[in-house]
Amino acid sequence: MSRLDGKVALVTGGRMGIGQAIARRLRDDGARVFTAQRGEDPEFEGIEADLADSEAPARVIAEIVARAGRLDILVNNAGFMQEARAEDMALEAWERMIRVNLTAPFLLIQAALPQLRATRGAIVNIGSIEGIGCNPLHAAYSATKAGLHGLTRAIAVDHGAEGIRCNAVAPGWIDTDLSEAYIESMPDPAAVRRQIGRIHPVGRTGRPEDVAAMVAWLASEESGFVAGQTYVVDGGRMVKLPLP
Repeated sequence: MSRLDGKVALVTGGRMGIGQAIARRLRDDGARVFTAQRGEDPEFEGIEADLADSEAPARVIAEIVARAGRLDILVNNAGFMQEARAEDMALEAWERMIRVNLTAPFLLIQAALPQLRATRGAIVNIGSIEGIGCNPLHAAYSATKAGLHGLTRAIAVDHGAEGIRCNAVAPGWIDTDLSEAYIESMPDPAAVRRQIGRIHPVGRTGRPEDVAAMVAWLASEESGFVAGQTYVVDGGRMVKLPLP
């Protein structure tokens, strides 16, 4: 018997990248997995939704309950990043990032709470090391991820007594198609790869499966006494001091 047998999970942004790896891991561990994102998902039970729309989260949760009768695991993974200095960022761009990266997880949690209360379920929010530190030109992205880490703690405090656990995962550099595209856009991709490799004490960059393994543990009863935590999955990058 797998550790998530009989569980129903939602992974937002589960069609590609880290979200897809999470969805696959939860499925491998026995869960029935739904994904929600713009466009169809040919691999999982996908629900098309633009999470920038404030009405979408409640609709997604309602559809899952109608089709599966329950919800045990909510993984808020969907998000995006747009680079700009604060003085150069249009208010519309700032507000859209807030809507997708922070407001949508809040609304999904809000809509899912009655179901998660009934199943004593788990919430896992995908934050970022940029909710702890920050790279240049990432003011809005860093703000949303720091906010998501804070929301994680608040939900754990307010709803832990109801049997609902809420935790977060903060990935570092993870090898995805978007990461690869970024490297390839640089003047010297090989030099960038060497530079990225040197900042990780474990000697390699991250894989989507590294994040998925942590999510699966947090979604399972094996982490039953863990709540309100943000787990950094970055190969030691954040604890390595720069050379003088």
